[in-house]
Amino acid sequence: MAYQRYDYEVIASWIQGGERVLDLGCGDGSLLKYLQETRQVRGYGVENEPERIVSSIANGINVLQLDLEQGLAGIEDDAFDHVIMSLSLQAIHNTQGILAEMLRVGHEAVVSFPNFAYWRHRQAIINGRMPVSESLPHQWYNTPNVRFFTIADFEALCAQEGIVIREGLAFDDGKLVLDEPNFMASVALYRLGRQNA
Repeated sequence: MAYQRYDYEVIASWIQGGERVLDLGCGDGSLLKYLQETRQVRGYGVENEPERIVSSIANGINVLQLDLEQGLAGIEDDAFDHVIMSLSLQAIHNTQGILAEMLRVGHEAVVSFPNFAYWRHRQAIINGRMPVSESLPHQWYNTPNVRFFTIADFEALCAQEGIVIREGLAFDDGKLVLDEPNFMASVALYRLGRQNA
């Protein structure tokens, strides 16, 4: 199984061994499987598409079928140590709601997303086309993405919603970007927490 190593390794570095983890939009379950193998986490995936649920089960992942747009009803407060949404936040309509739900059911949330302000994306728009890249691999007419936002947009939303950014990292081609991440990074990863927690 091929892993998105840098993304998975960063997420794993934020998780302690044996933690309870919920992976939202888990796809085929590969991230959770990686965390089980490297951090011995106990966890569940959440997915809504039947073929991805079957793939998760085939990977040995416990998976719940839920529509994330409806929130995480039925999952108790603080049921998990970490709630992860890897490269899926941009496909959610109810962005504020799902972030609040992640921090309700988990002690900490981890999100990663493509940065729409990445310089190559800007160049594509200057050239009159919607960007297509490794981090935004779909054409405009078949993309699952419903939100196109930037690192700066995400940080402003966290400030508006009272979400604490515990750590934020930005990458391009799997390499850490330290200078001007909103311009130079194609993907961002964040550890989030609640105020006074």
